[in-house]
Amino acid sequence: MLAGGLVSLAAMLCVGTVVTKVIEDNVSRHAGAATALYVDSVIAPLLPDMQRNEMLDVGITRALDETLEQGALGDRLLSFRLWRGDGTILYANDSTLVGRQFPVSASLKQAFAGELVTELERVDDVESAAERDTNLPLLEIYNPILQPWSGEVVAVLEFYEVATELQRDLRAALVRSWLVVAGVVAGFFLALSAIVIRGSRLIDQQRTALQDHVGELSEALRHNRELRDRVQKASQRAVAYNERYLRRIGADLHDGPAQLLAFASLRLDSDMLVGESAPDARDREVTRIRASLDEAMTELRTICRGLVLPHVESADVPEILRSVVEAYEHRSGKAVKLTVSQPVPELSPSEKICVYRFVQEALNNGFRHADGREQRVTQTWSGDVFSVAVADAGAGFDTERVPPNGIGLLGLRERVESLGGQFEIDTSPQGTTVRMSFERALLAEGAVQ
Repeated sequence: MLAGGLVSLAAMLCVGTVVTKVIEDNVSRHAGAATALYVDSVIAPLLPDMQRNEMLDVGITRALDETLEQGALGDRLLSFRLWRGDGTILYANDSTLVGRQFPVSASLKQAFAGELVTELERVDDVESAAERDTNLPLLEIYNPILQPWSGEVVAVLEFYEVATELQRDLRAALVRSWLVVAGVVAGFFLALSAIVIRGSRLIDQQRTALQDHVGELSEALRHNRELRDRVQKASQRAVAYNERYLRRIGADLHDGPAQLLAFASLRLDSDMLVGESAPDARDREVTRIRASLDEAMTELRTICRGLVLPHVESADVPEILRSVVEAYEHRSGKAVKLTVSQPVPELSPSEKICVYRFVQEALNNGFRHADGREQRVTQTWSGDVFSVAVADAGAGFDTERVPPNGIGLLGLRERVESLGGQFEIDTSPQGTTVRMSFERALLAEGAVQ
């Protein structure tokens, strides 16, 4: 706007100066032409044939004096001179100038060339000292005198007209022209300013929107980096967790079915079966072996049921939650309150397995440490976040005292975070709540996979 204002000001000065010059020249020329026509109509008939008479006789001089000193022409003209082509003044109202020869000025040369010359307030000729001393605004006019039948310039009339009224009108015209030019330039500048301001505001809005967008992208990038780090750490922890889980399975097999099978194997080699023992004793030994084998098979089936999930991948979220809750209620004899929101988003198979294991382990932990008091399973779908929470009314626990080599809560956290979700624990003397959640973007990505 500052640059536009300077350019507009410069344009206003240039245009105003040109318009002022044109108006001044045109007004001076038209005023001079009107005066020259009037003077020529009065004076020219009094002049002799200037081609044959290079000097004026006494009668013509007296007639010019009477004409210029009386009437409207005398009131209108301040001074009057008749020039010959060599710069000699043939007649002047100042008698001291008559017969004197002066250098031919540029304006006088133009007049002898046939042009009407007018000059406003520029009295700078040598012979015009008396006019300069008046300090009046003057219009100097050089009017060529033409030979009637040949059109040749034979003399030049120079006269000064008092231009007080002309100068006042001219100044008024100049003021109006400057006001018009200033108004037009101001309107142009205001229109330009409006365009610039509107464009500036649009640029500011776009800059703000771009900064907000960049901020959102930066935040998303930061979130993605954090998520990637969490997934990497969770994956690393999952490897260790799987090793510990395999060791637990090995311990369960070793301490349960393996011991029972070893017991059965030892009884098969006992004297009761190999030697000649009584039938009743042999039957009792066979019964013990059969009971040991049955118990081993029962424990193996229990371990297998914990490893294999029943139809999880093809079921939806409500079916999965009802299945794991019913299995827990049948096994523990405790009632669980289940709440499922509608609608429920579609999860990937890995996320469904994660939900099943999360609820299963959280309910088992609640039964083990809180005796299954007022257990609740709540699933919610709020805008961008899918979450499942398992709560109880136990006495709570100190999260800082959880053993680092345990596979319960640690396994839940690593399982959830390995899929890009979030794992939270809220525990107090009034109860414990374990919560897992997935964001919408992660769900859509998992569903595609």
